[in-house]
Amino acid sequence: MDNIRFLPFLISLFALAIGAAIGYFYKNYQVIQENEKKRAEANDILSQAEKKATRIEKEVQDQALEIRQSAEKEANRRRMELGRYEERLQSRSDQLDRRAEKIEDREHALSKLQSTLDKKANQVEGIYTEVSKKLEEVSNLTRQEARQILLDQVEEETRNDMSRIVREIEAEARDEGERKARRLIADAIQRVASEHVDEVTSSTVALPSDDMKGRIIGRNGRNIRAFEKATGVDVIVDDTPEAVTVSCFDSVRREVAKRAMAKLVIDGRIHPAHIEEIVAKERDRIDKVILEAGEEAAYEAGVPGLHMEILKKLGRLKFRTSYGQNQLAHAVESAQLCSVLAAEMGANVEAAKAGGLLHDLGKAMDHNTEGTHAQIGAEFAERYGVPPLVVNAIGSHHHEAEQQSVEAVIVEAADAISGARPGARRESLEHYLKRVRALEDAADSYEGVKKSYALQAGREVRIFVQPKRIDDLAASRLARKISKNIEETMQYPGKIKVTVIRETRSVEYAK
Repeated sequence: MDNIRFLPFLISLFALAIGAAIGYFYKNYQVIQENEKKRAEANDILSQAEKKATRIEKEVQDQALEIRQSAEKEANRRRMELGRYEERLQSRSDQLDRRAEKIEDREHALSKLQSTLDKKANQVEGIYTEVSKKLEEVSNLTRQEARQILLDQVEEETRNDMSRIVREIEAEARDEGERKARRLIADAIQRVASEHVDEVTSSTVALPSDDMKGRIIGRNGRNIRAFEKATGVDVIVDDTPEAVTVSCFDSVRREVAKRAMAKLVIDGRIHPAHIEEIVAKERDRIDKVILEAGEEAAYEAGVPGLHMEILKKLGRLKFRTSYGQNQLAHAVESAQLCSVLAAEMGANVEAAKAGGLLHDLGKAMDHNTEGTHAQIGAEFAERYGVPPLVVNAIGSHHHEAEQQSVEAVIVEAADAISGARPGARRESLEHYLKRVRALEDAADSYEGVKKSYALQAGREVRIFVQPKRIDDLAASRLARKISKNIEETMQYPGKIKVTVIRETRSVEYAK
């Protein structure tokens, strides 16, 4: 009974053991299969690696073969080049050997020739010494005396040649310089033009009738004295019908007096108190006119940014003339000429225009200011912030200071062109005769001058020299000396031509 009870247990236990055994063997089978699979994969990888290694080895062998073949080709080429170089070197060596042999032969021949020449030179020296002694005996001159005579002849010929060359060079340079200068000046004058204005020191005031003259004079002359005191001018009441003359060298005062007199004549109330009132009003109006004239001149000349005081002084030039030329018009014309010349020459156009406009600024100063108009004008301009380049151009346009720039030279040239162009100025007879006489005296002061003549209104001086005392070269030097003396001692517009004439005459009579 008990055995039957344990039978199912035993069967289960047996089945469990059989299942475990089956599972164990199945697992071992799977492991074996997995190992076989991995082994096969490893064999495949190994086989591929061997194939790849074989292929790489073959490629390396092929590359090594190519490199070796290339190296062999390069080595063969180098061997061939070395062979050719060796052949060339050998050829050069043979040529050098041949040349060395020829040089040795020539040196040997030259040594023989040198010895022969030495012998002949000794013979020639002996002959030369003998001939020299014979020449000295024949000519009664020593060697030093003959050499000195020859040197004197050569020096004279050289001086003549030098004089001729100097004249040719000077003529060529003068022609070229004059041609360019004429072109520049003509172009500048054609582009810039102004009218001619007469120089006056008096102004005429028209009157409605001659009865007005008595009212102007006043009782016991009190009105005319009050007017002259208030204006600083001279009032001339003469026999001129229906007119009085206001005279004064100060053009601004003269203009104030002229306007005040005209206002008094129109108003009719002429007494000292009213005269002072009218003169004060006209003086204020003239100050405004002067400022407007300065501003208008600066605008017309194209020079902006000037100080107010400079514009006031510049405007005073409207009432100032020199040899009949209005100074403000001259300043504007000079600025325009400077602009043209500076543009043509590649200089600073703005600085040149400012220098041309302000170069006569000192002429607007009163007589209490000491110094030349160029100096005081430069000092005044510098005081009110004008650039140093322009200040130097103002102060040096009459060579009273050293010119430090090409703009200063342009300002000087424009000033001369504006004053010397046809119709710009008129010159008094007394001043003209004085300048002509000074020219002739300057030329006559030199030794060897026979007579000198000033021609063409003092624009040319011709000097006749003594031909026995002045040769051609000395004539050229004399012309330069006289022109330099005129430049340093005289003031004149434009330029003066100096001509030295040396004339020789030979006269014979046929009988």
